[in-house]
Amino acid sequence: MPRQTWSDKRERQYQHVKEGLRTRGRSAGVAEEIAARTVNKERARAGESRRASKTSTRDISSGRRGGMRSHRGAAGRTFGQLYNEARQQGIQGRSKMSKAQLARAVGR
Repeated sequence: MPRQTWSDKRERQYQHVKEGLRTRGRSAGVAEEIAARTVNKERARAGESRRASKTSTRDISSGRRGGMRSHRGAAGRTFGQLYNEARQQGIQGRSKMSKAQLARAVGR
């Protein structure tokens, strides 16, 4: 991994993400890989890398994406997440819907 080109800021970001993943129970290898990918994507978005894929520069940021894809376990997204997405999509009658109804209405 070409970590020599990372700035001090990116090295701190890498350590922060890696430590956060370790405290959440991820193995050392997986935590290092996810942290490196996160830092490299942020470098691409900021124009700090020589080459960047279109998805790296046009996709939503890693921090926001992680928040949107959380709670995908057995129960899926939370009621609050579904409700907010329904609000963003302008779905009518959402305040009276159950979690299952919101999930169907949002359609993902």
